[in-house]
Amino acid sequence: MVTEMKAKVVYRELLKEDLVIIRLVPENGMPEYKTGQFLTIGLPIPAEKKVVRRAYSIASHAENRDYFEFVIRWVRKPLPGRVTTELFYLSVGDEVTLGDPTGAALLISDKLHNGEKDNRRVICVGGGTGLAPFIAFAKHFQDTNDKREVIVLHGASYVDELSYKRLLTDMELESEKKGRDKWNFRYRAAISRPKEFFNRSWNGHVGRVESFFKPDKKTGLSPVEEMVGEELTPENSIIYICGYQGTIDGVIDHLGPKGFVTEHEKKSDGSFGIKYESYG
Repeated sequence: MVTEMKAKVVYRELLKEDLVIIRLVPENGMPEYKTGQFLTIGLPIPAEKKVVRRAYSIASHAENRDYFEFVIRWVRKPLPGRVTTELFYLSVGDEVTLGDPTGAALLISDKLHNGEKDNRRVICVGGGTGLAPFIAFAKHFQDTNDKREVIVLHGASYVDELSYKRLLTDMELESEKKGRDKWNFRYRAAISRPKEFFNRSWNGHVGRVESFFKPDKKTGLSPVEEMVGEELTPENSIIYICGYQGTIDGVIDHLGPKGFVTEHEKKSDGSFGIKYESYG
């Protein structure tokens, strides 16, 4: 039986007119959950005279016992989203209902198929608000003093949609300062509409986020491989993806020839190199 809990808005940061960060605190305390899970937010829809629920990835990590955090885009086309529209009208102190944390698609793999510890490089690929679970990943690996190399790749159409750019940039600077033997973290972002006026100041990677895995015609190495200094293989890297199905398919298309398979299509020995969650 699905249970629900009341929660209040304790923080709200409007990043742009259709992008917001919200923190919610359950009325009876934080339930146990795992980094990478999601939960449903329910709100009464006046026109329908009922509560409507939608699932959202949790951007906070399991070690955080103070609040749930979400980064949410206001759906406006082709029709306004019923729940996201109401979410954008919420103020601090307003109440919502939350379902139980759930979902196993993006749970962090700590063990290999043979039971040994999984020390592979962790590459997180987030399209738009698909970045949310990987903010949780980054904070989890940092707080638990995990020595695995972690790379967060984020793709957006516009620079003001790079919702956690400052946080992730600071994390990489901290990694450089401390030494990668203590905290091994990298962050890269991509803008898919570089020619539009609002993106005129962008001088980073251009293209959709999956293009980080596209090999260069001359070197044969992708931008990610150039960054880490070696070819990506299922033995040295595991890929986590959250976004539209097109993003997931694009990454798989580039990595399939290298021997990467998804958790849903494991090899005969039970091994895999890609985990994903689609939101459209």
